[in-house]
Amino acid sequence: MAAVDMASWFLLLSGAAFCIIGGIGLLRMPDFYARTHAAGVTDTLGAGLLLAGLLLQAGPTLIGVKLVLIFAFLELVGPTAGHALFKAAYADGIKVHVGEDVAEQVAAESAAATAISAASDAPEAAAAEGEDA
Repeated sequence: MAAVDMASWFLLLSGAAFCIIGGIGLLRMPDFYARTHAAGVTDTLGAGLLLAGLLLQAGPTLIGVKLVLIFAFLELVGPTAGHALFKAAYADGIKVHVGEDVAEQVAAESAAATAISAASDAPEAAAAEGEDA
């Protein structure tokens, strides 16, 4: 196996690993900002490594030029989209959690939101039952 093939496979497997780690981080992080950050950073790096591995396989061809253009586009757009998403969420009022007990803060807010939602659904359910009778 040639050195270029070995380097290409290393980059491809590393990129895939970063994308999988980003997906796991999306599920495991406690709040919106941490989830989006974990997914954005690891997916940008993962896609870059995948494209670098493909570039080594393609060689100096038109396909290689297209891969470089895709890489440049992803490196420009990915962080910009993440920043726009953060800014929109902050403007919409999604809280930034700080400190060591972030998971507890998020759980408390989620429980409060569930209680409020259940309380607001109760009058509608009672009205629907009254109409059925």
